[in-house]
Amino acid sequence: MTAHYTVLRVTDQRMPLFEEHVQRLGEASRAPLRHFLSQAQGGVYRVTWDGAELKTTRRSDSRLKEGSPTRFVISPFADRRGRFAKPAPPSPYDGVRVEGVTSLLTDPLGEEIYEACVAGIVAWDGGSLVLPPEEVPAVASVAERRIATQLSPRRARIGVDSDWPILLINAVVGTCKVNIPGRGSFPATVRAHLDVVLQRES
Repeated sequence: MTAHYTVLRVTDQRMPLFEEHVQRLGEASRAPLRHFLSQAQGGVYRVTWDGAELKTTRRSDSRLKEGSPTRFVISPFADRRGRFAKPAPPSPYDGVRVEGVTSLLTDPLGEEIYEACVAGIVAWDGGSLVLPPEEVPAVASVAERRIATQLSPRRARIGVDSDWPILLINAVVGTCKVNIPGRGSFPATVRAHLDVVLQRES
């Protein structure tokens, strides 16, 4: 059986996005994940579930850093269609990651942003949250799933040349603002609400 993989944060024996991690790993992982959570120290963990055994490895904090510079890079998965399971390392993402810089991954023409090298993305169009279309190739993000099911985002193409503010989103940091020249500021109240939603277990 193929092992499923996720990266998660534990804080005070709580796991933000617990339900989404269970969905990613498979329902049978629920009890082992709860058992792990009851004993785990706070921190970030790589977790794999093969249907019988839950394996956890403590890892360093997220690569995402508030205010970090960005660059645009063609996605190593640009030839795929739709969301796919988060790959365990090593993976093609390693080739587009640069220490201290966030790579925003695009279509082959460099016109549309799919995701970041270590996170999903959410934009603000001035009136609503915007997530990338479901058919674009990107990791099936647990943070994106939470936003899609609990808030009221719309799906639309997020252009490289757009001025919509963007936040990066993942299970470890919640939201992260990076430096993308030419974009406006994400509304502080909307971001604060996103962080609350992404910190809940369910």
